[in-house]
Amino acid sequence: MKKITRSITAAAAIAACSTILPSEGTAANGCGGASWYALNSKTASGERMNPSRMTAAHRSLKFGTQLKVTNSRNGKSVVVRVNDRGPFIRGRVLDLSKAAAQNIGMISSGTAKICYEVIG
Repeated sequence: MKKITRSITAAAAIAACSTILPSEGTAANGCGGASWYALNSKTASGERMNPSRMTAAHRSLKFGTQLKVTNSRNGKSVVVRVNDRGPFIRGRVLDLSKAAAQNIGMISSGTAKICYEVIG
């Protein structure tokens, strides 16, 4: 019975997340579009962007915040650290490093619908 309960709980969490509009949610979690980038310039935090690290850009979360990001299409998740500002395209809530995007299966599409939660 516990296994069924956990499956239902996980399914309910994904369903609840998929009903949140990009502009909804709290600073601690949200859903919306994500894209990826792989530059070698400095980030807004002052560190150099490294496409092989698990990092992300968010408009307002504190630098260093750890996020669990889940691709809504395939359920794959990755933990990233916020080190940059963005995205600056309507409907998008995160820009992920190339490595993070690869881990959740969104490299070929370039964008994905994701949900994220602050974990640290």
